[in-house]
Amino acid sequence: MEITEKEKGALLLAARESIKNLFDQTPLPQIDYLQYPFLKLHLGAFVTLKLERALRGCIGYILTRATLYDTVCEAAKQSAFSDPRFFPLTMEEFEKIKIEISILSSPQKIKEYDEIIIGKHGLILDEGYIRAVLLPQVAVANSYLREQFLSALCEKGGLFTDTWKIQKLNLQVFTATIISEDEKYE
Repeated sequence: MEITEKEKGALLLAARESIKNLFDQTPLPQIDYLQYPFLKLHLGAFVTLKLERALRGCIGYILTRATLYDTVCEAAKQSAFSDPRFFPLTMEEFEKIKIEISILSSPQKIKEYDEIIIGKHGLILDEGYIRAVLLPQVAVANSYLREQFLSALCEKGGLFTDTWKIQKLNLQVFTATIISEDEKYE
């Protein structure tokens, strides 16, 4: 099953309305899963907020028991108000942000670093209590080579950037379908 243009538009609207709801308590739109069956699937998702092309928040869920619709709504709220790297979003910023949603595939364990394909794969580091995630578009936006992507993942996880050279890391890869307010959907 593939996501339709109408479903993409519905998800972006849901993300925006979820954030807006916390400012003015407007009711969230109800979703008709018969009309939007893809949004009923249990898929991980991240919501990225950008303000003048700069990161303003990004939170998501790799695996979830919730529907994609509910996951995106929750991730949008968390990105706006609970990303520890930023102060909570203001109403003035809300009017200017751009929303990007990344719908994740199921993570797949890899054995060798050369299995990582830049521009296709996101990375999940899972080393006991250390966990970090980088979306596929991070490597593209920063023109990373595979080695730089691995170093950035280590840094995000609080490890030395060359840890991946010293020890074999427990990694998984995933792909993402990216939906952005910069695009037009039905």
